[in-house]
Amino acid sequence: MSDVNARIEAEVKNNDVVLFMKGTPQFPMCGFSGQVAQILGYIGVPYKGVNVLEDQEIREGIKAFSNWPTIPQLYVKGEFVGGCDITREMFQAGELQALFEEKGIAVKQAS
Repeated sequence: MSDVNARIEAEVKNNDVVLFMKGTPQFPMCGFSGQVAQILGYIGVPYKGVNVLEDQEIREGIKAFSNWPTIPQLYVKGEFVGGCDITREMFQAGELQALFEEKGIAVKQAS
């Protein structure tokens, strides 16, 4: 396993919810990353934001790691959930909240 894959895997395994994004949760640097950060904030789920703009290896490596071409990318309990569109659709349908509850992650906002 390459060094970048090991670093990504460590983030995904050591944090219940990880968002690989452009920018930070407080200062998203793209609209799609901002939408996912806003959804997670609304639900009230604590998560780790990984700013791919600070690390080119992570930025490219995450795409190969998940076999998903775009950023942001959301992981819950080690599983890849999806990007902005999937996360938004799951949230609107109440499926994202259900996923967090199923995985034992408390949410503030009930669906």
